[in-house]
Amino acid sequence: MKLDSVFRQIELILSDVDGVLTNGGIIYDNQGIEAKQFNIRDGLGIRLWKRAGYAIGILTARNSHIVKVRAAELDVEMVRQGFENKLPTALEMIESQGLAPEQVCYIGDDLPDLPVIRAVGLGVAVADAVDEVAAAAKYVTKKRGGEGAVRETIEKILQAKGQWEDLLRSYD
Repeated sequence: MKLDSVFRQIELILSDVDGVLTNGGIIYDNQGIEAKQFNIRDGLGIRLWKRAGYAIGILTARNSHIVKVRAAELDVEMVRQGFENKLPTALEMIESQGLAPEQVCYIGDDLPDLPVIRAVGLGVAVADAVDEVAAAAKYVTKKRGGEGAVRETIEKILQAKGQWEDLLRSYD
């Protein structure tokens, strides 16, 4: 199956956080407060994906207040944190949307992401993913995690669906 036809089937994107929406670094200040750096272009990509009428969710093994803050800022309602065994939770998220795994893209970077990447229609690895994840993915981004990999994936899918140009017109 040609990759464009796989892209066209996608109705839901699920994404890991650390190493995908961020560069994987975690910063703690002197009070033990965690900070993460998110890419603003990924954020706009998520907004465009939603504007096009599609769903997006976050699935991460860690628990972090800042993830709740970023998700709320982007109106991402489907957020699941603290699930190291991600596949059962991913399948629940997919089912809650009335979709089949073939209609889902999952973006990951590390070993806990492997089962989901293998189970969905479009498993995506960011450019700096571990070798095993890159080998299992149907698509490997040119951008590294935290540097626009999510936006790149969203653009590719929307281009394959023929919706990218319409979304761009809103910026004319």
